[in-house]
Amino acid sequence: MAETDKPLLIKRYASRRLYNTETSDYVTLDDIAEFIRDGREVQIIDLKSGDDLTRQYLLQIIAEHESRGENVLPINVLTDLVRSYTTHATSVVPDFLAASFEMLRDGQSKMLENMTMANPLATMPGMEAMRAQQEAFMKAMTGGAGARGSEGEQEDLDEIKKQLSELQEKLSKMDK
Repeated sequence: MAETDKPLLIKRYASRRLYNTETSDYVTLDDIAEFIRDGREVQIIDLKSGDDLTRQYLLQIIAEHESRGENVLPINVLTDLVRSYTTHATSVVPDFLAASFEMLRDGQSKMLENMTMANPLATMPGMEAMRAQQEAFMKAMTGGAGARGSEGEQEDLDEIKKQLSELQEKLSKMDK
């Protein structure tokens, strides 16, 4: 098994500091979120007790993003999640959520595959711009985008806006 296929082991010390066992340095919740966005699985354990704290920290990362206004979960979904903890439906909710996210990931992958150069529609004018825009959208939806507001991300956004504008011009010329 390749090293990156193994979960990244993070140890929590009594001081509550988080230690990356691969790089031998301390990490923050933002660092852990970045590992996950990069496709890495993580496992966070308490050094003293050996308890797995991964779920607790992942929920904390989500809560911090939501509190900063990076809202992904609609209020009704959050409300339903709270309800699921107090009803008999708790046994189906985790399986349903896992299956839903798996379908979302699969759908995104298939959509991106269909927009590759092997697709005959890819030769149509403006398809490259649409493909780039779709990839950026999928990256943002899956959390694949880096830190918000970074210079590289702004350049990508500017490029997408430019391509979208060019596509709109081409489409308006086709209508005439």
